[in-house]
Amino acid sequence: MNAQENTFDISVNNLMVVLREIVGANQHDERLLPIGKVKIKLARSTDIDADMAWFQYLGDMSVRFVFDGPRDMRDATAEDLRRLKLSPDEALRVAVDNIEREYGKPTSEPWVGGVMIVHGRSPDLDSSYFLDRAFWDDALKEHPQGIVASVPKRGGLLFAPLSDAKAVDGLQKGVAYLHSSSGELRISSALYLFKDHRWTVFQAPSANLDGTITKRGQEGAP
Repeated sequence: MNAQENTFDISVNNLMVVLREIVGANQHDERLLPIGKVKIKLARSTDIDADMAWFQYLGDMSVRFVFDGPRDMRDATAEDLRRLKLSPDEALRVAVDNIEREYGKPTSEPWVGGVMIVHGRSPDLDSSYFLDRAFWDDALKEHPQGIVASVPKRGGLLFAPLSDAKAVDGLQKGVAYLHSSSGELRISSALYLFKDHRWTVFQAPSANLDGTITKRGQEGAP
């Protein structure tokens, strides 16, 4: 056991999940596709190849499994999922349940122009509620035509009923700015439609010049 494992609880009850950007990607189907080995820069500027529990997910977003800590998070590896005997889909369900237990179920409130904002008790994990299918199924009962959502940054999960043309137009016009102005906190420049218990791309991500997958900072700070 290394020092980092002494610091972080790496049990199944502490497994959580975050969304991060894949610059230049546009995956049309909602699937967890392993990204494979990536280069990780450690604190002493040493690069290593690591098989992380990172998955290309939808649009320009990736799913990354993490272990929660008092000040930051530690990335989970593919080996961690094998150790916990979890498939990626099983890990996703467990991670969302853990977030709800620790940081509360998602709630929504009016934002601007008919758009709603979703949050829990940790802004860094607000975007993870995009993965909380039960929450969106409940919203769909009120708006059966569909839900359009935007995840421009970690603390900015927004949505509007597809039936509210004015609110949807506001999301379409505003997502590029909200995304580009969010710096290191940005996640997705696309819009997504929830209907029939699943997400699809509603408005494609903004064009990007660089399609590489990068990890900034030291390991343990996803």
